[in-house]
Amino acid sequence: MIRSLALVLLCSLASSPLARGAAFAQDPPERRPGAVPAERETIETDICIYAATPSGILAALAVERAGKDVLIVSPNPYAGGILGAGLKPMQDCPNYAATGGMTRDLLKTLGRLDPACERPKTHSEETAAIRADFQKLIDEAGIPVRFEYRVGSVTKEDGRIRSVTFDYAPFDELACPPAEAERAGALTVRAKVFIDAGYDGELLARAGVSYRVGREPEEAFDERYAGVQPPMEQAPIDPFVTPGDPGSGLLKWVEDDHGKPVGAGDQYTQAYNYRYYTTDDPKHRLPITPPADYSPQDFELVGRYVAYLSETTQDPDDLRDNLVGIFPGWKNSGEWNYQRSSLFSMAPVGVSYLYADGDYAEKARVWKLHQDYLRGLHHFMSTDPRVPESYRKEVHALGLDGRAHPETHGWPHELYVRIARRLKGRYTITAHDVYNRTEVDDPIALAQYGIDTYPARRIWGKKDGETWVGIEGKMFLGGNKGPTNVPYPVPYRAITPERAECENLLVPVCFSATHLGYASARMEPVFMMCGESAGIAAVQAIEQGRAVQEIDLPALLAALREAGQKLTWDPAVDVPSNAGGGYSFSNLLRECDDSGDELVSRAEWEAAKPDWKWLFPHIDKNGDGLLDGGEYAALQKFKKENLDWAILLRQTADKAPAP
Repeated sequence: MIRSLALVLLCSLASSPLARGAAFAQDPPERRPGAVPAERETIETDICIYAATPSGILAALAVERAGKDVLIVSPNPYAGGILGAGLKPMQDCPNYAATGGMTRDLLKTLGRLDPACERPKTHSEETAAIRADFQKLIDEAGIPVRFEYRVGSVTKEDGRIRSVTFDYAPFDELACPPAEAERAGALTVRAKVFIDAGYDGELLARAGVSYRVGREPEEAFDERYAGVQPPMEQAPIDPFVTPGDPGSGLLKWVEDDHGKPVGAGDQYTQAYNYRYYTTDDPKHRLPITPPADYSPQDFELVGRYVAYLSETTQDPDDLRDNLVGIFPGWKNSGEWNYQRSSLFSMAPVGVSYLYADGDYAEKARVWKLHQDYLRGLHHFMSTDPRVPESYRKEVHALGLDGRAHPETHGWPHELYVRIARRLKGRYTITAHDVYNRTEVDDPIALAQYGIDTYPARRIWGKKDGETWVGIEGKMFLGGNKGPTNVPYPVPYRAITPERAECENLLVPVCFSATHLGYASARMEPVFMMCGESAGIAAVQAIEQGRAVQEIDLPALLAALREAGQKLTWDPAVDVPSNAGGGYSFSNLLRECDDSGDELVSRAEWEAAKPDWKWLFPHIDKNGDGLLDGGEYAALQKFKKENLDWAILLRQTADKAPAP
């Protein structure tokens, strides 16, 4: 069914402006001229889904397929969540064979138009195309959506949500949410089942359901590496306003250590950031201007770090790589991400916990803080004399790539909220699940990824009489394939609250997990599969007249299998696959080929893949300084035949082993 749905989507795009190469911009109905929400509106439906994230959209499609009425109410202005704001569908899918349901097909088709149509030529265009694809899925299914409405209040009776009242709160022109709603109580929705598919857990919290925030202590779930961790990336730089004088106070973006021991729990959580695009092409560049209250003193600690790097890094290329890590960051799949191996990068550290359980005013403040930090850092790195002149000029030439987000001056409409509230449900996913040490009888999806956390704090200390500044909380246990390279199940109980707290709420995104468990399971393909499963479960709860906790489990599992969900993994039978085509030459061109000559030069390779500079000469078999499709295909063949390919190539002084 969903394969045909995906094909309908792609074929329908053949005659759309997208296929004809127009700008990949699409306003949802409520943002089109003249579309003003009613003063007050009441809607009754079978199932109400909060947030037009990929998870929420797939939940809605599952409900619509089952013939039930469904409504999506979303706090954001556009469909697609973080996948429509920079992240790529296959980016965090290390094992395509472990995916199922609608997700399996959509991971390959979102933003990648039908081969008969013109494909997006750049990753920035692909991001806009993904948003359009999600909106098209919604439109084709006839699913009503109310954009830019956020949860105001929840009415419960006898353990069930009877209605939710939403406030109309449109984002500003730079895609930041407001502190205050424009129209409180603008929409009331009555439904039989509610699904919270948002990244913040706002509906579950306002429904009075128990949840977790922050980092659990190690002993809470017997998780090694839980809680506070030793500081890393320590650099001998002075954190005080007046160097050497603690009485002068700390500079911005560093804090005192709270003194809790390693393994202790605390309120902190890993950093958030934008997944954004830059360009120096005047045709597409939109200016990054400093915030109105910009002060270079706010980035003095960054300046001292730059000076330290300049003093201790001999190779100019290595120094440039280190500066790139500060701004723009780490280039992932065309978009910039946080460089966690750097003491400083493109987003603030130590503030995400304020967002995680904050009210709307606090969330708006922290979101805007991330934008202003990025704007200020760009200005600082292009003007401060401690930054080498060549790199100052390079940063000065960069602006936001307008092709990704033309509607909002290049700014993504999502902040990458890696973790916020987490349901305290009937089952808690922990590091033990990630290591395949548990068994469950109610799987609704498979997950596979390492325990992936970004810095939670930046602190200072002293060692052997020397003052240092370091970051704390980052780890990547097991890499993207996870510590065992074997998927693990997400149980249905993890998306359901305790029955005594709420009988008609499902939570497929902020599901029940520890900080470490969520750090692995928090990937978009998992959210998408959980969303579809939640939609199917919600329909069954209505049809069976039961609480979501009491639906017929064998019937649910049968329905999930019928929908194509992959629920179990047998290492003796199942074979891992990255069949999403992540290593095709066409993908490499979209990531690296800035010149448009359908070749990848050494400079283009190093700009897009700074951590893989050493690999270029091994791929460039003919030594002409350009990579073509044949050379890149030969590398993939070599990798397939040699699991230790990187070690083999690094140990070789010449190009002989190059495929």
